[in-house]
Amino acid sequence: MTSSLSIRRGGPGDVEAVLGLLDKATEWLVANGRTDQWGTEPHSTNPRRIEQIEEFAAGDGLWIAELDGRVVGALAVGAPTAYVPPADEPELYIRLLVTDRASKGTGIGTELLDHARKLARDLGVELLRVDCFGGGDEALIRYYEKEGFTRGEPFGVPINDSQWPGQVLYQRL
Repeated sequence: MTSSLSIRRGGPGDVEAVLGLLDKATEWLVANGRTDQWGTEPHSTNPRRIEQIEEFAAGDGLWIAELDGRVVGALAVGAPTAYVPPADEPELYIRLLVTDRASKGTGIGTELLDHARKLARDLGVELLRVDCFGGGDEALIRYYEKEGFTRGEPFGVPINDSQWPGQVLYQRL
């Protein structure tokens, strides 16, 4: 990664940029035939998603990656979402990780995950967990495994008449 990448705490002024990253990621998924992960609609028009990002921004768990002054990634950490099986020990949970698709392969995701690892260590926590889309070709699961995570329990989130397949992954620090 280039030395001009910086990671800073996010806030309410970053909501639009984070939603923009999510919209671009969805466009990329749709262009690659992966509509089963996030659907086809922009996150920036979804009231539930807007509220979620605003919640992240209002707390202290949102972190923003910038490259030459441009937002290229976002990380949100905190408590796991309700649909994820609970851990039986203290943890730091990655609630969101998204990077600029135009910067794919430059290490931004790795830098943000390293930041999450540091945050967990600073808190004295030895468990870092994340969940992701567990369907399709499992590319996202393999990404996290490449980053040092191990598969935990799969889960499903009811959506209409089906189940969105999720996968919890964990890493011991």
